Amino acid sequence: MTGKMEEYMKQVRSLLYIVILLCIVSFAGICPAQEKATKDECVAKVKEAAAMIKQIGLDATFAKINDPKGPFQWKDTYVFCYNLDGVMMAHPNPKLVGKNLIDLKDTNGKMYVAEFISVAKNAGEGWVTYTWPKPGEKEASPKVTYVYRVPGENVAVFAGVYE
Repeated sequence: MTGKMEEYMKQVRSLLYIVILLCIVSFAGICPAQEKATKDECVAKVKEAAAMIKQIGLDATFAKINDPKGPFQWKDTYVFCYNLDGVMMAHPNPKLVGKNLIDLKDTNGKMYVAEFISVAKNAGEGWVTYTWPKPGEKEASPKVTYVYRVPGENVAVFAGVYE
């Protein structure tokens, strides 16, 4: 009887190891490390949104930018849009849309939205560096955002990454 009991315990242990391994694999699939977007991806997504504005219009493109499951939210970032007066026209956070944020300052007092608009109006495109807390954090981190004025329109499109 002892031999049968030992064999049974080995089988139970093996089954338990398999169950634990499956749980670990399943949990890893649920909580993958979030990939970081790149600066090149920001440029590509911003220009894709600008081209879409030209193809289907402002309102239809803004709806796609605002859509949390849309093409302009990826990895750890998203596209957003201001008009050249500093009014947020499209953003994944609907509470920001329609607000004039030209005077918004980063944690160091830099008026970064005003700089966004200046770059859009004067150079047409470029990068703006500022500090802002990452989602869920209180401490500010360096962030860089690509600015691109849509040709022939009174809007600019943006996307940024934390450095």
